[in-house]
Amino acid sequence: MGKSFMQAIQNSRLEDSGFYYTLSIISGKYKMVILYTLATFGILRFNEMQRFIRTISYKTLSATLKELEEDKLIIRTEYPQVPPKVEYRLSPRGESLIPVFDSLCDWGEKNRL
Repeated sequence: MGKSFMQAIQNSRLEDSGFYYTLSIISGKYKMVILYTLATFGILRFNEMQRFIRTISYKTLSATLKELEEDKLIIRTEYPQVPPKVEYRLSPRGESLIPVFDSLCDWGEKNRL
């Protein structure tokens, strides 16, 4: 375990650790799935993303995208045209999570039961 994580636990300040912060912004049923989908496919429109993530409702996808945008993990680009066109992509901050996701995928492949 990392030194700062162990220090936070020893000082009973888990909420002050980087681990806790990271979990706070990527926790939720679909956040990591959305981020990984954008990492895999690049720029996506709302309906495309909903097709890739078959089990997510319109309302949940919309709310989760707003949260990810507020946390500066994704960038929402709206084009002034009719019908409206909106695209989503990872921000540089969101892209910095890709190695973390890759590590999680590697671990999952090695430890799948």
